Amino acid sequence: MTTAIPTVTLNNGVEMPQVGFGVFQVPNDETTTAVAAALKAGYRSIDTAAIYGNEEGVGKALAQSGIARDELFITSKLWIAEMGYEQTIAGLEASLERLGLDYLDLFLIHWPAPEKELYVETWKALEKLYADKRIRAIGVSNFQPEHLNKLIAQGTIVPAVNQVELHPALQNREVIAANAENGIVTEAWSPLAQGAMLTDETILAIAEAHQISAAQVVLRWHLQQGRVIIPKSVTESRIIANLDLFGFELTSEELASIDALDRDGRTGPNPDTFNG
Repeated sequence: MTTAIPTVTLNNGVEMPQVGFGVFQVPNDETTTAVAAALKAGYRSIDTAAIYGNEEGVGKALAQSGIARDELFITSKLWIAEMGYEQTIAGLEASLERLGLDYLDLFLIHWPAPEKELYVETWKALEKLYADKRIRAIGVSNFQPEHLNKLIAQGTIVPAVNQVELHPALQNREVIAANAENGIVTEAWSPLAQGAMLTDETILAIAEAHQISAAQVVLRWHLQQGRVIIPKSVTESRIIANLDLFGFELTSEELASIDALDRDGRTGPNPDTFNG
């Protein structure tokens, strides 16, 4: 099975698939099988991170897939303990070695960790790695508007992507607005609120109307608002279903009813106070 996945154009012209496969909390020894299933289903974008401890598992699946490197879009993230100029450069090299790759398509600062005051210095290292063509695009994760403003004021490259927790219960509208104002693509991690949205009555009613799953409703809601998503599953049937998002469309009324579910439903740490 292969699915034509739409792309978004990043602010440096690089094309990024709008649907990727995330491996957060997948043990390294299970990651190879999960990523192999995703690649077989048609995913070409894989999102990992140093702190996940499964870059080797991702790399093994990529190597075994036989898929040409230029058909893949691989993202990893620099952990807080590796922030700082020299540590960032070493951190990228370590990720590349674990993944078995010569370059990354996207490399993100995983958290701003504001108390450490290292994200600007770290960003300057990413700018150097980008200039050296070790990374095709550079970005951030979990950055609030004030973190973005400081980075843009003191750096020379605007981040291509800001990956943040985003789902119907936490719609992060101020962050989305700041991203849009600066030409930064919004990428949603935990797009299903770690499954919490799948029992919501509003979403279940929409799912029944379209004869699709609750997960497909939420993922389609993200796509129709232009976001990149990286749903995660280790179950092959769900991996396939999470990519089957293009044969239906939500109405404006259905989108509005999902928009109305916004509340402070954060499932992960708060970027303003999380410092690793």
